[in-house]
Amino acid sequence: MNDSPGWASPGSAPSDGQEPGVPRPVEPSGQGETAPKWSSDQPPAAQWSPPGPPPPVAPQHASGRGVPPQGGPQNSGWGRPPQPGWGQHPYAAKPGIIPLRPLGVGEILDGAMSTMRVHWRTALGLSIGVAAVVQVFSILVLHYVVPEPTRIDTGAGPSEQLRQSLHSMQTSLLDLLPLYIITLIGTIFTTAILTMVVSRSVLGRPVSLAGAWREARPQLSRLVGLSLLLPVVYAAVMTVGLLPGLLTGGSSGAGLALVGGFAASLVVLWLWISFSLAGPALMLERQGVKAALRRSSKLVKGVWWRIFGITLLAVLLAGVVSTIINLPFDAAAIFADGKGLSDLVSDSSPDFGWPYLIISGVGAMLTAALTYPFTAGVTVLLYVDQRIRREALDIDLARSAGVPGYEN
Repeated sequence: MNDSPGWASPGSAPSDGQEPGVPRPVEPSGQGETAPKWSSDQPPAAQWSPPGPPPPVAPQHASGRGVPPQGGPQNSGWGRPPQPGWGQHPYAAKPGIIPLRPLGVGEILDGAMSTMRVHWRTALGLSIGVAAVVQVFSILVLHYVVPEPTRIDTGAGPSEQLRQSLHSMQTSLLDLLPLYIITLIGTIFTTAILTMVVSRSVLGRPVSLAGAWREARPQLSRLVGLSLLLPVVYAAVMTVGLLPGLLTGGSSGAGLALVGGFAASLVVLWLWISFSLAGPALMLERQGVKAALRRSSKLVKGVWWRIFGITLLAVLLAGVVSTIINLPFDAAAIFADGKGLSDLVSDSSPDFGWPYLIISGVGAMLTAALTYPFTAGVTVLLYVDQRIRREALDIDLARSAGVPGYEN
């Protein structure tokens, strides 16, 4: 165990199919010693206290190893209360934003919020700054680069409408490519630093923006590679799903493309969740791109639905926050630009000017500033939770945080 934010090398972790010896914390005094022999002189029966509940059985860690309790009262003498039942109130050190044990859904979400609350200067300052730069460039791109979307002829046949839709999608993707690159750069920079912020928050250590940047910088190029590789993989899967229908053409081709697109979407969803922990693995374990992808898939294996549910919940919460923030800004932007609601529902695309772009951009900046740290925190804590469950990482974290009883 060291002070690096990676906490420990996972080279021989249980999730890799091996069973290494996991370091144990120091046993409390009175534990693990041979029980003394009973004296022949026993006190009278009337002096005995009523028997309490049986001593608790040492809990089994998620990795399958027994972990002795730390702290709390010890049931080692007459008249002292026994420990609470471990099944009801398990003791867990909490040096930072989360207790060092397998986490529940609420604890993961609360830990992400606690990071924003405890390190608000670093987390919000970073996300606001990056979001402001991204929005400035986005406004310029939307005003000067992106043309009006291609209209689809509603009177055309199904195959022609499909062809027009695909052409419109292709044109829109190419036109929005500069905007996507700008957003991707901001997301990569924010994710790299926020990952370090959350990792320090787990240990209860202070963190500054400069310190987080120093820790994240060596892995930044690899994170860029990972962030570029995944969209390419997803796009390739979607292309494979749609290509047979596009080559067939006609109404049968349209149906085939629909089925293929749906199947490809399911594959992309599965890959997205399977690789969702690759970013934290790459940053915190100093992994390469391929090793981080393999690491993520092994950590997610067997708990795909749990990771999917928590990730989906975090995305929905972020979406609700985004809607609440954006609605008043978008409404103000529409009326400031001299437009009305009728312009939004009309067949023609309204030509929004600078007032709309600026005001709506401010709302988007605030939305990103609040949702970036939250979603990044949930992802990192999911990674920590899986390593605690499979590799007893909580013992290493407690030792690194200096929790009493976990010394080497």
